[in-house]
Amino acid sequence: MEARIEKIKQQLQAQGYKLTPQREATLRVLLENEEDHLSAEDVFMLVKEKAPEIGLATVYRTLELLAELHVVEKMNFGDGVARYDLRGDTSKHHHHHLICVQCGAVDEILEDWLGPLEDRLAREFNFHVLDHRLDFQGVCHRCNNEESDKKSE
Repeated sequence: MEARIEKIKQQLQAQGYKLTPQREATLRVLLENEEDHLSAEDVFMLVKEKAPEIGLATVYRTLELLAELHVVEKMNFGDGVARYDLRGDTSKHHHHHLICVQCGAVDEILEDWLGPLEDRLAREFNFHVLDHRLDFQGVCHRCNNEESDKKSE
C-alpha cells in the first residue's frame, strides 16, 4: 500500500498538488476498500472513522481531483450515484463491470477483452483509443441461484 501511496503522491506533485493528510486519509480508504465501488458518502463515512475532523466537501474535492488525475475512475452504474474505483497500476485500461439489475451487485471483469477491437479501430478508422469502459447489465449468479432455489422448493 505504501508504494502505491508514494506513486500517487508523485502523480499529485507532478501536477502541482500536495498529498495533504486529508487526501492521504481518503486515498487510504480507497486502497483498503479497493474491491468495492464506493460512493463519496461511503468514502466520507470510512474516512471520518480515521480522521474525524475531515468534512464531506473535502472528501468530494479530493475524489474529484483524483478522478481528474486519473488515479480513480468516477462511474455511474445507472442508479444516479457516482462511485469511485481505483485504477490499477498495471492495466492499460480500466476493468469492466457486470451490474445486476435485481440486487445492484457489481462484479468486475479484470481482463481487457476489447484489445482486438481497439486494434481494428486503429486499422480501419485510424482511431487511437485512449481508454474505454464496458458495463454489462443483467441478472447476477447470486440472483439466478436464488431464483432457481425458489423454483425447486
